[in-house]
Amino acid sequence: MPGLTGRVALITGASQGIGRACALALAESGAHIGLAARNQEKLAAVAKEIEDKGGQAGAFAMDVSNEDSVKAAVKSALERFGKIDILVNNAGITKDTLLMRMKRADWDSVLQTNLGGAFFCTQAVISSMLKQRWGRIINVSSVFGQMGQVGQANYAASKAGLIGFTMSMAREVASRNITVNAVAPGYIETAMTEGLSQELKSKVNEMIPLGRAGTDMEVAYAVRFLASDEASYITGQVLKVNGGMLMG
Repeated sequence: MPGLTGRVALITGASQGIGRACALALAESGAHIGLAARNQEKLAAVAKEIEDKGGQAGAFAMDVSNEDSVKAAVKSALERFGKIDILVNNAGITKDTLLMRMKRADWDSVLQTNLGGAFFCTQAVISSMLKQRWGRIINVSSVFGQMGQVGQANYAASKAGLIGFTMSMAREVASRNITVNAVAPGYIETAMTEGLSQELKSKVNEMIPLGRAGTDMEVAYAVRFLASDEASYITGQVLKVNGGMLMG
């Protein structure tokens, strides 16, 4: 894997789970890391993790659903690092319930965070990437944005929208040597899935040809590949990281 030495990556939702894993994986390859999330205490812990291994990281308070918060955090990251080469739009939330019971606020907040957040962050960094004629934007979608899921109409719609956003942006910025891709994780072991019963976990694993859940680092390695020079001729694509749960 070619190194990312000299590159600067901004990762949203970096305080835990897949976002934290992406931060660690990119830092391992030499990138300087901008960590963005609402929880400053957790961000500081991830930054220390990276710095203890000899890397460089900065923590930036950001609520991706708030455009002003995004602009302020990106401005701070640019002041700290001088540029942003790689953007990982990972921040996301769920508010699951059947559509007939779903409140308008639950629909709006999930779309605003998962899809609106990617829009705000991409718009905030794109000028810098266009100016330097190099960039990597990686959007973290979901297998459920491709196949749907009961009780997740809002979440699935936001993640499907992220795929359309990815393809549109890929066409807009390709001439400036900026690639835009999505990673679509399947069932991944995270803090969100820890509380599931063993029975439910077993049922889910039966749906996966590889017979197990994925790990956050397995998603992060896919993100790292798309951020690397090895992926320079890949854009507008969705890389499925789902153990075969969805094929084709």
